[in-house]
Amino acid sequence: MNKAYRQSQILKLIRQRQIHTQQDLADALHSLKIAATQVTLSRDIHDLGLVKTPAGYAQVSSETPQAPGHDVETLARELLLDVRLAQNVLVLKTPPANANALAAALDRAEWPEVTGTIAGDDTVLVVAPDKKTAEALQERFLKLLQ
Repeated sequence: MNKAYRQSQILKLIRQRQIHTQQDLADALHSLKIAATQVTLSRDIHDLGLVKTPAGYAQVSSETPQAPGHDVETLARELLLDVRLAQNVLVLKTPPANANALAAALDRAEWPEVTGTIAGDDTVLVVAPDKKTAEALQERFLKLLQ
C-alpha cells in the first residue's frame, strides 16, 4: 500500500465513523487489509491535519472553511476548565483528549497576541510575546468561562 492510498482510506474512515484512538484507526485499517505501525499512523495524522475532538479524529485544515462550533470561542466555552498564567505563557486545561482541538482552533484563528501553541492530552500551552499580553489573553479566556 502506498502512503496516498493509506491516507485516503484514513480520511474515509474518520468521515464514516468515530475513531477515538490510534489503535481504533489501526484496527479499522487492518479490517481493510492495510497494515500501519503506530509511527506511520502518527505521521499520517499529522500530515492530514487531523485533531482529536470529543467525537473522535476530525480533519481540520486552514484551506477548508471552518466548521461551525470549531472556532476558538465556541471550543473554549465547551472545553476550557481552567486558565493559568506563568509569565508570558498561559496553561489552558481541558478534559482529556481535547487539548489538540482547542490548540488547532487557536492556531487557525491567528490571534495576534498568540505567538504559538503546544498541545498535550488535556493541556494547551499558549505562548504570548510578553507577560502583559499573556495577562490580557488570560482575561479574554476567563470571560469565556463566565
